[in-house]
Amino acid sequence: MDSYRQRLLLLLLLMISGANVTAEDIIDKLSIGSFSLGSLEDWEAREFNGQTHYELVDLAGVKVLKAESVSSASGMFREQRIDLHKTPFMHWRWHISNRLSPHLNEQEQSGDDYAARVYVVVSGGAAFWKTKAINYVWSTTSPVGKVWPSAYAFAAATGKMTMISLRSSTNETGIWYSEKRNVREDLKQQFGEDIRYIDAVAIMSDSDDSKGMVTAYYGDIYFTKD
Repeated sequence: MDSYRQRLLLLLLLMISGANVTAEDIIDKLSIGSFSLGSLEDWEAREFNGQTHYELVDLAGVKVLKAESVSSASGMFREQRIDLHKTPFMHWRWHISNRLSPHLNEQEQSGDDYAARVYVVVSGGAAFWKTKAINYVWSTTSPVGKVWPSAYAFAAATGKMTMISLRSSTNETGIWYSEKRNVREDLKQQFGEDIRYIDAVAIMSDSDDSKGMVTAYYGDIYFTKD
């Protein structure tokens, strides 16, 4: 019996016994993007400058989300409140088929394009200027581990959007890479706050600033407690 079924059985036993317990207390994996199940439920497209094409495709027998960007910038968003005290670790896998121009300056708006990115958003509500975000990016010219503020004027002025390079030109195209990030710790390090909740997860492949083209693939996205 796998661990998920074991936890589910334990939950049922506790509920039958009258214990005050919820599913969230037992099931510690929170699925956000179940692409392998052929589902885009609760995901919606948002366009910034042109339309990146997203579709579920079969790749080596597994369904994944394909992104094709041609001088475009649009993303796929899922709004969901996630408690980082319970599930702080975000997992996903991705790969790219080609690279953008090696001459991009990703710290300037003219070069703010990424073959792939996954990001988390902390909503500022009505005070939109308080919105915070971390972009985990597949960089073209920045080394792995580099951190910098978004090149876009508003985000740069408020310091509320951070870019973190997880992959770069040193990583191969056509190869799947798996990622695991402690989002709670990343937010604390970047913004100096122990933020408990994030409000959305998004993905985007964009090439509008560089007028290039790129194809990327995204696997399932989920959160765990450890």
